[in-house]
Amino acid sequence: MNREATRALLRGVYDAAVAAAHPATCLPQHLPEPPKSGRLIVLAAGKAAGSMAEVAEEFYLTQQKFSRDRMTGIAVSRPGYARPTRLIEMIEAGHPVPNQAGIDATVRVLDLAAGAGPDDLVLVLFSGGASANWIAPAPGISLDDKRALTRELLRSGATIGEINTVRKHLSRIKGGRLAVRAAPARLVTLAISDVPGDDPSIIGSGPTVSDVSTLAESLEILARRKIDFSPAIAEALHNPANETPEPGHPAFANSAFRIVARPADALAAAASAARAAGFVAEVLGTDVEGEARDVATAHADAARRAVKMNRPTLLLSGGELTVTIRGKGRGGPNQEYALALAIALAGDAGVAAVAGDTDGTDGGGGSADDPAGAFIDETTLSRARSLGLDPARFLADNDSTGFFERLGDLLVPGPTCTNVNDLRAVLVDTRAGAGEK
Repeated sequence: MNREATRALLRGVYDAAVAAAHPATCLPQHLPEPPKSGRLIVLAAGKAAGSMAEVAEEFYLTQQKFSRDRMTGIAVSRPGYARPTRLIEMIEAGHPVPNQAGIDATVRVLDLAAGAGPDDLVLVLFSGGASANWIAPAPGISLDDKRALTRELLRSGATIGEINTVRKHLSRIKGGRLAVRAAPARLVTLAISDVPGDDPSIIGSGPTVSDVSTLAESLEILARRKIDFSPAIAEALHNPANETPEPGHPAFANSAFRIVARPADALAAAASAARAAGFVAEVLGTDVEGEARDVATAHADAARRAVKMNRPTLLLSGGELTVTIRGKGRGGPNQEYALALAIALAGDAGVAAVAGDTDGTDGGGGSADDPAGAFIDETTLSRARSLGLDPARFLADNDSTGFFERLGDLLVPGPTCTNVNDLRAVLVDTRAGAGEK
C-alpha cells in the first residue's frame, strides 16, 4: 500500500472502534422498560450525554410510545457535543476544567433526583467527561478552588483513577451521592466506560455507585503528585462528612448499574477491521497506562519484533496514557505518544500508526475542533527535517500539536459523541511497496 492507502486503513480502524462504542450501536438493547406509573427522569452527563439522551428519546417516545407528559430530564455535555433532543434539556458545560454552567446544571440535576418518588424511574446515562460536567463542590469549596485543583491534577500526570478519587471527596454528586439523592426511586445507570479496568466507581467519578476510597487516599494522591491546594480544599479533605457512601448503604438497594460499551469493545471492532483488510491483529492491552512517551518506546520495540515476523500486522492498544507537562506547547497524550513513537522508530520502513482519543479530542483548549490524535509513518521524520523541524525539541516542549500541525498529520474527526478512551494502532507491513509515497 502507498502512504495514502495506509492512512486510509488506519483511519478506517479508528472509525470502526468509535462506531462500536456509539450509543446508537450499544445503548438501545440495554434501556429498561419505562415505569408503569410515575415519571421517567433521564439524567445524562459526559461526552456521550447528548447522543445517549437522543437514543433514549427515540426508544421511549417513538418505539415505546411513552407519554411525553411523564418524561423529563437534563443532559450535560462538553461544548460542541450537544445533540438535538426533543424533551430532555441539553446543556453544554466546561470540560476538562469545570465552569459555572456545569454548577448550575448540576444543581438542577440534584433537584430532579431529590424530587423522584417511589413510582418513578431515574435513568442515569453517562460516559467519560461526566466528572467535569457534573460539578457540585462540597460545602466551603468555590468553583475557583475546583478549577485550580483540576488544572494541577491534569498537569501532574495523575491517572484518571487518582483524579476521580480526589474529585469524589470534594463533591455533592460524585462517589454515590446522586444515588442517595434519588432514593427511594428506582435507579438504573447505563454507562460507557472510558477507564482502565472498567471500574464503575471511577467512570464519571461513580455518581450512582458505592465507593471504598477515602479522604486519606485523596490527601496521599495530592502529596505524591506534589500538588498545592487551597485551604478550603484542605479543610474539606479533613472533614469526615465528605467521606463517600460505602457498600451496604440503603441508597443502593433499589439501584442497578450496567456498562453498555467499554474500551475492549472498541478494540475488538478495530481488530475486525484489520483482519478484513488482511492483517493479523495483535492486542497489546486494553487498559494500558503510563507516560505516553514511555509507552511509545515500548511499542516501537513491539513493532520491530513484528517486522521480524514478516507478516502484515496491526498492533492495537487501549487505555489512557498520561503526560507530565514540563514544556509550554500544545498537545495531548495521543499526540505525544505518536511523536515519541516516530522518534523511537527513527524512520523504520513499513511501520505506520495512528493514535487517537475515541471522544474526538486529545488535550487541546476545550474546542470541539481540537485534534483527537495524529498519524505517523516512515516519512514523518524526514518530512519534518525538510521543514527544519526538530522532533526532539517539540517533544521536550510538549508541543506535539505544533509538530503534527506543520506536517498535516493531525487526526481531526470532530465530536464523536462517545468516549471509550484511547485507540492506538501500529501498522507493520514490510511487503514490497508497502510504504511508498
